Amino acid sequence: MTNVRNHPMAALGVLVLGLFMTLLDLTIVNIAIPSILDGLHASLDQVLWVLNAYSLLYAVLLITSARLGDIYGPRNVFAVGIVIFTIASGFSALAQDPTQLIVSRGLQGLGAAVLAPQGLPLMMSLFPVDKRGGVFAIYGVIAGLAVIAGPTVGGFLVTNFGWRSIFTVNLPIGVLTFALALLLIPDLRPGRRHRLDLAGVGLATAGLLGVIFGLIEGQRYDWGTVTGFVTIPVIIAAGVILLAAFLYYQARRQGSEPLLPFAVFKDRNFTLMTFVMAAMGFAILGLYLPLTIYLQSVLGLSAIDAGLTIALQPLAMIVSSGVASSLVQKINGKYLLIPGLLALAAGSGYIDWAAHATSGRWDFAPGLILSGLGMGCIWTPVFSVATRDLTGHLAGVASGVINTIQELGGVLASAVVGAFLQNRLALALHEQAVAASGQLPAQYRAPFIDGFSQAARSGFEVGAGQSGTNLDLPAQVQAIAHYVFTHAFVDAMHPTLVLPIVVLVLAAAASAFVRGPRRVEMAAHEEQAAVA
Repeated sequence: MTNVRNHPMAALGVLVLGLFMTLLDLTIVNIAIPSILDGLHASLDQVLWVLNAYSLLYAVLLITSARLGDIYGPRNVFAVGIVIFTIASGFSALAQDPTQLIVSRGLQGLGAAVLAPQGLPLMMSLFPVDKRGGVFAIYGVIAGLAVIAGPTVGGFLVTNFGWRSIFTVNLPIGVLTFALALLLIPDLRPGRRHRLDLAGVGLATAGLLGVIFGLIEGQRYDWGTVTGFVTIPVIIAAGVILLAAFLYYQARRQGSEPLLPFAVFKDRNFTLMTFVMAAMGFAILGLYLPLTIYLQSVLGLSAIDAGLTIALQPLAMIVSSGVASSLVQKINGKYLLIPGLLALAAGSGYIDWAAHATSGRWDFAPGLILSGLGMGCIWTPVFSVATRDLTGHLAGVASGVINTIQELGGVLASAVVGAFLQNRLALALHEQAVAASGQLPAQYRAPFIDGFSQAARSGFEVGAGQSGTNLDLPAQVQAIAHYVFTHAFVDAMHPTLVLPIVVLVLAAAASAFVRGPRRVEMAAHEEQAAVA
C-alpha cells in the first residue's frame, strides 16, 4: 500500500479524474437543456437555476473547503467530496420536477466544492518545483477538456439514454474515484489550525443570490414588483450591498484568516490569472448557453448531432494544447495567453456571424476550430502562471480563490447572459409576431401576438421542437409560430454573444501585463516553503 502511494503520477491521475467529473458537470447540462425543458416542463429561467444552483454553491464554498483540507488532510476531504457529489448525482437523476432538480444540483455543487481545491496543495507537496510546470499543464488541459467536452459527451448520453443519464453516469465513476483516492493518494496532514469564516460564507452567498435572482427572474416580473414592496431592482441592490459588506468584513479580518485573503492578490500574475479564469468561466458558459439551445431548438439537431458539431472545438484544443505544453516552460505565459484569448474571441465572433435560422450545422466549423485552438493556449499556461511565484503555504488558499473566481465568472455569465437573452428574446418575439401576423386570418392575429408578447411572464419554453410559447393554434398557424420563434431567437442570440467576446478581449489586454519567470524568486520561495 505504501509503495503504491509513493507514485505521484498515480495520485495525480485520481485527482484529475475527480476534477474531470466535476467540471464536466458544469457544461454537460447545457446540451441537455432542451430535453430537460421538455421532460420536466421547465421554463428557461428554471433551467438557469439548474445551472446556477451548482455553480453558486461550488463558488462560495471552495475556499472554506480548502481550509478543511488543511485541517483534516486533503485526501480525506477529497474522498468526502466524491461521496457527496455521487449521492447528489443520484438524486438529480431521480428528480421529478424542476425544484427537485435545482436542489439536487445544489448538493452536487457542494460536493464539487469540497473535493475541487484539494488537488493543488497535494500537487505542490508531491512534485518538486521543476516538475510542477508540466503537472499544471496536465491539470489545465484536463480542466479545459472537461469543460468543453461536456456538450459532446452529454449529447451522446441524452440522445441514446435520455437526459437523466448525464447524472447516472457519475455513479460508477464516483465509486471508482473514491476507491482509488483511498488507495493511491497519500494521507498528507498539514494539520494547520484554522478559524472557518462562516459569516463570510453567509454574506457572500446571500449577496450573490440576490444579484443572481434579480438577473434571472427580472424578465418574468417585467423588471418590476415581485410581491408587495419587493421589486427586482431592490433585490439586486440588496445583493450588491451585501457583497460590499462582505468585502468590508473581509478587509477587517485580514489578520485572522478571512474567507478572501488579500495577500494572494499581491502577486501580479496571480491577480491577472484570476481575471483570465473569470473571463473563461464567463465566456464558455456565455457561448454554450445560447449555442446549445440554438442548435437543437432552432436548427432542429438532436442532442448527439449538436454535441458532435461542437466536438470540433475540443479536438482543436487537444492539438494546440500539445504545442502549448512544449512552450509553457520556455516562454513568458502571456505569449500563449494573448493569442489564445483573441483566437477564442474571434472564433466566437465567427459563430455569432454564421448563426441564422437557416444555417447548416457545419457552417460553424471555422469558428469552432479557431476557438478550440485558442482554448488550448489558455488552459495550458494559466495555472502555471498563476501559482509560479506563490509560496507553498498559500497554495491551498490560492487554489480556492482562483477556482472560486472562475466559477463566479460562470455564475455571472449564466445570470447576465441569461437575463440579456431573455430580454432580447421577449422583444424579438413581439416584433417577429407582429411582422408575421399579417399572414394569419383576422381572428388569429390578436391572440397570436398576445401569446408571444406574454411568453416572458409565463416562462420561455425553448425546448427542442418548441415554438417559444403555449399557443393552442391550428397546424398551419403553428408553422408560422415556429418561424417567429426561430428567427426571434437568432435575433436575440446575436447581441447576446457579443458579451463573452468583449470579456475575452479585455482578458487578452490584461494578460499583456503578465510577468515572466524569475528564477531567483522561485528558488527563494521553494526554500521558504521547505523551511515552513
